[in-house]
Amino acid sequence: MRNVFMVAEKPSLALSLAQILSQKSCKSRKGSNGACSVHEWEGKFLGQDVLFKMTSVCGHVMSLDFPEKYKSWGKVDPVELFSCPTEKKEANPKLRIPAHLSREAKGATYVVLWLDCDKEGENICFEVLDRIKPVLKRPAMKEQVIFRAKFSAITEIDILKAMDNLTEPNENESKSVDARKELDLRIGCAFTRFQTKFFRDKYRSSDSTLISYGPCQTPTLGLCVTRHDAIQNFIPEPFWVLQPILEVNGSRRLTLEWERIRSFDREVALVFQNLIRDEKRARVLSCSKKEKVKQRPQALNTVELMRVASSGLGMSPHHAMQIAERLYTQGYISYPRTETTSYPENFDLIGTLKRQQSSNHWGAEVTALLSAGICRPRKGQDVGDHPPITPMKPVSIDALDSDSWKIYDYIVRHFIGSLSYDCKLMSTNIVFAIGSERFSCSGKTVVDPGYTAVMTWQLPKDEESVPILAVGTTCEIKELKLLERQTCAPDYLTESEVITLMEHHGIGTDASIPVHINNLEQRNYATVGSGRRMIPTPLGIALVHGYQKIDPDLVLPTMRSAVEEQLTLIAKGKAEFEDVLKHNLELFRLKFLHFVKNISSMDQVSKDSFTSLSDMGKNFSRCEKCQRSMKLVGGKVTRLNCPQCKNLIERRYKTNRGTGRGRGHSSSRGSGLGRGQGSSRGGGRGRSQGSSRGGVRGRGQGASTAGGGTKGQRASTARGGAKGQSRGKSKPKDKVASSTAYGI
Repeated sequence: MRNVFMVAEKPSLALSLAQILSQKSCKSRKGSNGACSVHEWEGKFLGQDVLFKMTSVCGHVMSLDFPEKYKSWGKVDPVELFSCPTEKKEANPKLRIPAHLSREAKGATYVVLWLDCDKEGENICFEVLDRIKPVLKRPAMKEQVIFRAKFSAITEIDILKAMDNLTEPNENESKSVDARKELDLRIGCAFTRFQTKFFRDKYRSSDSTLISYGPCQTPTLGLCVTRHDAIQNFIPEPFWVLQPILEVNGSRRLTLEWERIRSFDREVALVFQNLIRDEKRARVLSCSKKEKVKQRPQALNTVELMRVASSGLGMSPHHAMQIAERLYTQGYISYPRTETTSYPENFDLIGTLKRQQSSNHWGAEVTALLSAGICRPRKGQDVGDHPPITPMKPVSIDALDSDSWKIYDYIVRHFIGSLSYDCKLMSTNIVFAIGSERFSCSGKTVVDPGYTAVMTWQLPKDEESVPILAVGTTCEIKELKLLERQTCAPDYLTESEVITLMEHHGIGTDASIPVHINNLEQRNYATVGSGRRMIPTPLGIALVHGYQKIDPDLVLPTMRSAVEEQLTLIAKGKAEFEDVLKHNLELFRLKFLHFVKNISSMDQVSKDSFTSLSDMGKNFSRCEKCQRSMKLVGGKVTRLNCPQCKNLIERRYKTNRGTGRGRGHSSSRGSGLGRGQGSSRGGGRGRSQGSSRGGVRGRGQGASTAGGGTKGQRASTARGGAKGQSRGKSKPKDKVASSTAYGI
């Protein structure tokens, strides 16, 4: 009996697929690596009786990295990273995924790949194939043995349909991912190593252990800093507005808006006010009513889901997408990574909608919509990847955690809203004349809520309704105000606005956008303020300003956009992998050399934000945990404190500086002998013995540096006066602590 080896992207997904394909008759066992289970059953494949074997990976099998000799920051010139060799390594060695795949695939005749249906999934397909091809049975003649399943939801209908319509994996899409990985690795590491060393060696308060550069991350930061600069450079400008208040029908008051809107010249505004100051009544020039429509939403894609999660649900895009992926794996929604906003003609919209009819939350709206007849969703964009994000089966609120329910609730309501009718409004507008000046007032009311009955947060609020007045009617002017106001600075960009700009400029993909935004916060380049606004930190601002001085292309979104376009050409088979890689690496190598040559420009923008080590007067040690400069804290016990990771080091005794290994003796006030433990900068190890005040003999052991370059003894004197070694007693309460420091 022939074997069919099948691979999914996650263990939970493998189980769901196996249960659907085997009609819940599969037998499961633990895989050889203990992390990925194997599910087996017998069935038919290509008209033959076969044994199916389904297992999984855990994301990417391999990762791209530099060989060990190029990992040393001190020994390798970063410019070498643009041309040095690279190698693929296990993405997670502890899981032993390659060994697991080779063991389970041994002797298989056919392979069916059930990886996620996007470019990353295609790339994982070829990572799997690279591992298992040597252990597969050789195909007879030109028989196809490698198959690719294309699916968008974990439902029985979708999975069985995918099994009946198997295709081949797309090597071009996989190569486009390989190109992106290599470009990001080489460019990112070269710039990151150089600028991290630059900041560490010159500045103490940069608040980051790694000053990273990312071809997508940095232009995204540039968008945030550009808005910050606009806020900082904004100068408020006063303006004046005429505002009449009328009395209508004896008691109702209407506030009018000036047709000229505003005047930035107070004297001019006063002239207009004086022109109509003596007018007692306003005359109606026109009164119109017009029906307006607020369109239902297009079908939901990834970018829109991330925008809503940030602006409406208060979640970070990264967290929202993690939840969406979990809901997809559980079968509640379709694949959540898609750029498409248009359903295919044969998509079963009514059947999908009927599944939500029993819900306590929106069942009534679904029933009413089915009775009235659904509207065909608005025409959107079909990029050929996956259908829009769609609810696939109902779930109760008790079955999900709070955040998961919020995401699921929104996806369902958006789907129902996209099939509902447009929201209809009635707008009323009245134009008045006061002397030679014109003013107006308007109001609107909801005629038919349409889709906003289920997407309630989009229901327009009824503005103050205005009365219907006949043309020529006059109304008494109760007040005529001249208001002074000021122009306002723009606010910081919200995460939602950053996502919109990234999509507009082609920075990243629907899969990587939330990662880039999350990295800005994790690497201390920006913080998320109230309203989920992205506020750049001093480090982020200094970096962007430095890039702008040296080479603005490094931070402009157009640079990455051009790279993404070339990667898309690889995926479509219209450009060669090697050509795109060679062109972009040479381009960024030249930019890197220019950056290094002009790095002094970074000083001009950094010195205002950070304190340089040379200006501090003392050479403080680096923290052994995070490599940031430590603070010297005085007192009875001298301490070095790391403000970043709270590492605290105590020292009571001075240590000798030297480069050799040896034993140094020193005497100080008192009669007892104590051995001090600690290391100081110098390059060698040895023991330092000295006397300490006290009455109990104590002993502590450690490493210190002596002044000589060879093994041996060197004697040094402390304030006690006598050379040599003395033995005595020390106080029991004396502390002896280890330190990694110099200059103490």
